[in-house]
Amino acid sequence: MIVVVDYGVGNIASVLNMLKRLGASAMASNRRSDIERAEKLILPGVGAFDAGMQTLRKSGLVDVLTEHAMDKRKPVMGICLGSQMLGMRSEEGSEPGLGWIDMDIVRFEPREHRKIPHMGWNETVAAHEHPILHGLTDLENPSRFYFVHSYYMSPRDNSNILLSANYDQVFAAAVVKDNVFGFQFHPEKSHKFGMQLFKNFVELI
Repeated sequence: MIVVVDYGVGNIASVLNMLKRLGASAMASNRRSDIERAEKLILPGVGAFDAGMQTLRKSGLVDVLTEHAMDKRKPVMGICLGSQMLGMRSEEGSEPGLGWIDMDIVRFEPREHRKIPHMGWNETVAAHEHPILHGLTDLENPSRFYFVHSYYMSPRDNSNILLSANYDQVFAAAVVKDNVFGFQFHPEKSHKFGMQLFKNFVELI
């Protein structure tokens, strides 16, 4: 069972739709008992960093999520704001993040010819091989994902970078640390590429 954490922030219906199309057993829940039973967890999110962290803390789920991600090593996928919340802090606000990956969230600096937010399709490049990237690392046909963000993930250790993209600068489009994955883009809006990514997550052992 995959549980999509329903803490009131995120595009949950689209994520569930993708998982159901793959035949995966999945549900959205904010109940501790469901999170404890889950084999894998997905943390979605849209909007501002502080609001997301405050809402997650008010849900009372931070401790159980941390236990199952950090101690029990269940696979966790963070999406968009959910990926940023995996880090330490964000320039967007003052709230601390979950701290599961040693990274800060940094704002794109305004530049001539670069609109903020970064919105639309962009190609990604794999930093290294990983089972979750199966079928997505063909250099002749780079994977493309749909982005909407003004801030990006900046890991202190480059080995945590899983995918990179270029928006007038190279930035981390996806990060990984052991069983925890963060995807800055929206796989649930990324058609066949997003479907393949969800398939790989479902099949992770």
